[in-house]
Amino acid sequence: MDLRVRGRDGVDGRRQPIVAVLGHVDHGKTSLLDHIRNLGSRSQGSVMAREAGGITQHIGATEVPAEILNGICGPLLKGKEFLSPGLLFIDTPGHHSFTSLRTRGGALADIAILVIDIMDGCKPQTLESIRILRESKTPFIIAMNKVDRLYGWNSERGRSTAKSLGEQSSDVIGYLEEKHWKLVAQLGENGFNAERYDRITDFTNTIAMVPCSAKEGEGIQDLLAVVIGLAERYLESQLTDVEGSGTATVLEVKEERGLGKTLDIILSKGSISKGDEIVVATENGPKRTKVRGMFSPRGMTEMRDAGDRWDPVDSVHAAAGVKVSAVDLEDVLAGTTLHVVNTEEEAEEAWMKAKEESTLSIDLKDNGVCI
Repeated sequence: MDLRVRGRDGVDGRRQPIVAVLGHVDHGKTSLLDHIRNLGSRSQGSVMAREAGGITQHIGATEVPAEILNGICGPLLKGKEFLSPGLLFIDTPGHHSFTSLRTRGGALADIAILVIDIMDGCKPQTLESIRILRESKTPFIIAMNKVDRLYGWNSERGRSTAKSLGEQSSDVIGYLEEKHWKLVAQLGENGFNAERYDRITDFTNTIAMVPCSAKEGEGIQDLLAVVIGLAERYLESQLTDVEGSGTATVLEVKEERGLGKTLDIILSKGSISKGDEIVVATENGPKRTKVRGMFSPRGMTEMRDAGDRWDPVDSVHAAAGVKVSAVDLEDVLAGTTLHVVNTEEEAEEAWMKAKEESTLSIDLKDNGVCI
């Protein structure tokens, strides 16, 4: 049995930034991640091809290692290398029915990519994603997706945005500018100052917009380079919490053959090991149990699409997606927090937090409908 320690492969205990991918239904979130997953030697097949109706039904997580990112983005990083062990991508649903899933993904992230169809502009779920990112104070960049749909666009697979723009006709550039400024205006109406990434001098007060095509792979290296650059420059202080008792978000509660009920989690702080005691929130209140086993998706496989491609692990450090097997997980609530407890003081504090999460919370409004 191959027992490995996952995570904490970076410089000075630095963890991977957690990157949420949000946006309106069918604007290209899963297509973007499919392209990223197929970069480098450890490629995986299309997840979108196996989605019900092409819409993401469950939050997924994919780790992309630094060596692949450095290889793809090398020319744009100008000799620099990504210091973190990689990026951990979370794919969130775009359909309006999946608000709670989208919320937990956005709140969990260190940085986000908001995917917008350049032909459609801002749509209802785009605006909701913006609200979630604003409330959780999550920095984000915008992927202006589907530039290949611009009339007359000259596509070339895998080409950078900078090169693509230099090889388009003046008419196409004019059409791109029209769509660009329309989107800038829409974002401005929602309180955000946005501009194309190569025109920005101060990233602290301007949202970067990257023209790209997930279908053709154009501009993906630019998009990744901007994410890497912002993470390395502005998120350094929050990427060193790889030690201590772990804190994770429960993405899904799933039945696995031979294991019973398991939890798919994203570990965002600290570490978790086989045999650790954990406190989780359930339908009937807090529950304290012990980790029986842990499994990590092999290679760059996405957690929710890993099938039998799981490797057993003894210990995991943030940030990582992992499957946890423990006793009596029947009624654990997805979207709540899993706490690793190493002392009775930690257990008492975690118990109170889990009790609060187990309580049904309903936001009341002044206006409503009487039936």
